[in-house]
Amino acid sequence: MAAANPSVFLLMVNGQVESAQFPEYDDLYCKYCFVYGQDWAPTAGLEEGISQITSKSQDVRRALVWNFPIDVTFKSTNPFGWPQIVLSVYGPDVFGNDVVRGYGAVHVPFSPGRHKRTIPMFVPESTSKLQKFTSWFMGRRPEYTDPKVVAQGEGREVTRVHSQGFVTLLFNVVTKDMRKLGYDTGPADIHGIPGPSLPQGIPR
Repeated sequence: MAAANPSVFLLMVNGQVESAQFPEYDDLYCKYCFVYGQDWAPTAGLEEGISQITSKSQDVRRALVWNFPIDVTFKSTNPFGWPQIVLSVYGPDVFGNDVVRGYGAVHVPFSPGRHKRTIPMFVPESTSKLQKFTSWFMGRRPEYTDPKVVAQGEGREVTRVHSQGFVTLLFNVVTKDMRKLGYDTGPADIHGIPGPSLPQGIPR
């Protein structure tokens, strides 16, 4: 009876933090975490991770390639608070201190299938030239105490930021039982997963 009338739906996400473009920087690593609403709960996989340090490729793209895996499953009764992934990129400054090189966030794609997203990154800025020089000299650049604030609107309007760099993500998204609960996510809502293979969605 429970299988015929499910009370929750599942969102299964895997993929990878593929690469980044930061023309001014090298030897960077990436952290990710998920932010989601109160009705959501992770049931499997990892909510956060930290990648290896990578250097720029030797080809003309000069890309920073991580290919760092993402794999997590959520359950929920309500699409409100749909999960977002928050990225933080760090690297050394001229003194060898790890400083933030970019923050960014994007919602997990709503429709099942394979998706590619390129996220513009930004960093907080000091409010004065004196603070900017002091933070550079001391090796303590402005950064958020909790990167999850990037996925929230509250208080963001008073933060001065500077855009720099892009990070590319690949998502494979599978949903289960959303149609049974009255939600339409597109043509490929999955009612059962026979194995590790993923549905063929429309690439973006």
